[in-house]
Amino acid sequence: MGRPHDILNWLRQNRDRLRKSEQKVAECVLRNPNDVIHMRIVDLATEAGVSEPTIVRFCRTISFDSFQSFKVSLAQQLASIQKQTPFPINSGDSLQQVGAKIFSDVQSSLQQVFNQLAWERIEQVCAWISESSRLYFFGYGASAAVAADAQQKFFRLKLDTQACPDPDTQMLIAGLVEANDIIVAISHSGRTNNLIQSCMRARASGARVVAISPPQSALANIANLNIGVSVDEDTDAFTPLASRLAHLMVLDTIATNLFQKLDERHARKLNQAKKNLSSLRLSPN
Repeated sequence: MGRPHDILNWLRQNRDRLRKSEQKVAECVLRNPNDVIHMRIVDLATEAGVSEPTIVRFCRTISFDSFQSFKVSLAQQLASIQKQTPFPINSGDSLQQVGAKIFSDVQSSLQQVFNQLAWERIEQVCAWISESSRLYFFGYGASAAVAADAQQKFFRLKLDTQACPDPDTQMLIAGLVEANDIIVAISHSGRTNNLIQSCMRARASGARVVAISPPQSALANIANLNIGVSVDEDTDAFTPLASRLAHLMVLDTIATNLFQKLDERHARKLNQAKKNLSSLRLSPN
């Protein structure tokens, strides 16, 4: 395993895989990362209630050869996060200044999400979808738009696909799904109760539930598998933008991977179908 690009997110997603003593260290790092970068190895061992060799073993588990190199990398990450914190939009900002801040914020947020992605989980989702009978996308609000976009992409891949933005329909589907069906639940917060209830019902019916939500969220915890996407956004005034784009890009990545694996006959049919659309468009001239 190579060094994680994002130490804190890696620990959030993988701490349950660590030894019990190493989990104590991980929890201490996640709780006080800014303090840890100033600690000696004996300080962290005391804080976590473990031995000094456990700290060394913890660092080696995540591919650092020493506690010092771990601290340096963690400090660099924390400094990077601070630099990427978006500047607030002020009432006196010009239109161009507002646009520059939004573009910059979205760009840095998407890069953070990319660095945090657990690719082995995405590969597993691709394998499940390629073997599935039916594929449903659940999402509310801004996530409903992502679900609708996913349906438009995935139905072209010879998949029985449906987007469901309505809680009643989601619960009905959750009671009817079977073992070879997949629910993809999309959520910026991972805390939407109706969505969580529908996904729990779907799992009880035997379907696999894939969540695209923040790690350790309530939705992530009840899913068969969670693709961790966490974007800090001010949602008081605006519908989340960066997280919606991140969800779209994750689903685009999965759809493209599945497209690469299409048999030649279906790929030809799909290309012909795209050509057929030209009859619906006006000539460029």
